[in-house]
Amino acid sequence: MKFTKMHGLGNDYVYVNCFEERLEGVNLPELARRVSDRHFGIGGDGLILIMPSDSADFRMRVFNNDGSEAKNCGNGLRCVSKYVVDHGLTKKTSFTVETLGGIVTPEVSLGPDGKVDVVTIDMGEPRFKRSAIPMTGEPDEQVVEHPLTVEGRTFPLTAVSMGNPHAILFVEKLEEEDVTAYGPHIERHEWFPERTNVEFIQVLNRQELLFRVWERGSGVTLACGTGACAAAVAACLSGKTERTVTVHLAGGDLLIEWRETDNHVYMTGPATEVFQGVYAGELPVADRR
Repeated sequence: MKFTKMHGLGNDYVYVNCFEERLEGVNLPELARRVSDRHFGIGGDGLILIMPSDSADFRMRVFNNDGSEAKNCGNGLRCVSKYVVDHGLTKKTSFTVETLGGIVTPEVSLGPDGKVDVVTIDMGEPRFKRSAIPMTGEPDEQVVEHPLTVEGRTFPLTAVSMGNPHAILFVEKLEEEDVTAYGPHIERHEWFPERTNVEFIQVLNRQELLFRVWERGSGVTLACGTGACAAAVAACLSGKTERTVTVHLAGGDLLIEWRETDNHVYMTGPATEVFQGVYAGELPVADRR
């Protein structure tokens, strides 16, 4: 199986071009676990498949390193966008990508070498109702800075869906927070029947956020694009920031804009191709029972 290793601000995945590679009959969750292993596999936060689509220009499937399938991935979308342009799958600079969380529209900017340098993605409208997260409780209720007690500590939690679930926690000093102590418990909290991504956010000023994340199915990662979008929306919704902010992630910065004109969230940031290779391991066969 040929693959390409790419990352968006350090959020790294193994990418497979399914216009060329045939993975019918392969156990994809198990394959994701194997290739993601940083000691016995290729290494990464998961596996992303670039596929044909019946409803968009391309389709993206995302598998976390624990084998679970994600509905969306902002950093993955930027890398997919770079891949399809740089590898000649499209001549367009604006196109559509189908995800489990809906169809999104990336727009790429080319650098001096003719390769994709920066990608801006229309991530669509944020969703706030408990039923859309999904989250237990009154289906039409919005959760904005609602107290959540975990491991003896109470956080103000804001819930946002960007096609996948996010629990945003505002803290005073991010450097003092142990993401690994609370992240796993909140990810699997009973309020979130499909689990959730967890973002720890410090507001620096009305134009900047400091960001750390515990990703559902992957744990601590250097960046999360949908999480950055959700955090920016939550901060604006709470009156803490303007509608356009720079989010400082562990792997670098993203510019997030929640536009009043169409209520869509726009994410701008880089994507990087690291290397290409051939996975020589055995491809696990799907259980046909």
